Amino acid sequence: MAEWCTIESDPGVFTELIKEIGVKNVAVEEIYSLEDDYLLNSLKPIYGLVFLFKWTSDIEKRETLAIYDQELFFANQVITNACATQAILSILLNAPQIDIGEELRNFKAFAQEMDPQMKGLAISNCELVRKVHNSFARPEPFVYGGKKKKATEDDDLYHFISYVPFKGKLYELDGLQRGPILLGEFTNDEEWIEHAKQEINRRIEKYAAKEIRFTLLAVNASRKQLLESELVSFHTERLRMFLALEKRGFDLDEDIFRMRNESRDFLTKHKVDINEIAPPGALLERSQDDLRKMIAETNGEIERLNFGLSEEEAKYRRFEVENTRRRHNYIPFILELLKISAEKGILGPLVEEERKKKKEKLEQAAAAKANAGKK
Repeated sequence: MAEWCTIESDPGVFTELIKEIGVKNVAVEEIYSLEDDYLLNSLKPIYGLVFLFKWTSDIEKRETLAIYDQELFFANQVITNACATQAILSILLNAPQIDIGEELRNFKAFAQEMDPQMKGLAISNCELVRKVHNSFARPEPFVYGGKKKKATEDDDLYHFISYVPFKGKLYELDGLQRGPILLGEFTNDEEWIEHAKQEINRRIEKYAAKEIRFTLLAVNASRKQLLESELVSFHTERLRMFLALEKRGFDLDEDIFRMRNESRDFLTKHKVDINEIAPPGALLERSQDDLRKMIAETNGEIERLNFGLSEEEAKYRRFEVENTRRRHNYIPFILELLKISAEKGILGPLVEEERKKKKEKLEQAAAAKANAGKK
């Protein structure tokens, strides 16, 4: 069975991974607080949540479903290092409103009738997913003997599980469990998110005495795509207002012409046929002052959305830079730097200085320990 590497738990990594496996207009955002309702509302629609916590061999025994809706895609985890990607797949493959792309659609159709164990094996053998997952491997310049150290409980090992809304029911999908875990039913997004928050808080409280490192991620509709869709709507409305001004024969100043051309260019860029846009009868009955006032209000909305879009684009550029750095091997540069430093006689004194600092710290720590023992 082909190996899967460990990848960093980062929204930028998962967002690019989702895009590279062919899924359209989906992103991953980190949620820093379950009480941040403003953030949760801004991310809607949320397709599912991924919770990361420290793994232990003492797996909590949960009541799992032996019989459940066969359209629910649940897979056992049969490969190491892939639980993050599998947790995300559990959400993507159970959200019919997402365009998952042709390859994942074919994979889902192929594996749908399999049992959870075989679904897990199918994921492990999915070349596209494995290849994209492993593309985020950090360079390993030093490999000894070709043998990998087996992880133990002393190592920091983490596990990912998904909270997935599906056909009015909220499921916890954990590849290490025998089957899906039913958490409750819901009628709207607020309800399933509230159910998930309660369950996540229960887990955090359970582990809080020994562990404080948790991560919660939302798999949601791309905010960039949502903002662009809203901008298309507002530019369309604004262009209708400009056309209404023209049809009524009102004087158009330079600002109106400039904004009209901006809307035309934006809509053309987003493949909207501007020749099909016409002002409705209600707009043609408006006065010039009314139309200008409506244009001013629409300008405010467009400005607000443009600001949000610029922030999203800056975030995606940052993701791209960070992911490039993750993949880059800096070892040759570091070795060359050390070599040049040694040749110029700089390296020796730096090493001695660091040794002296380390010795001083050890002596201070020993003195502090001795003083504490006397009290």
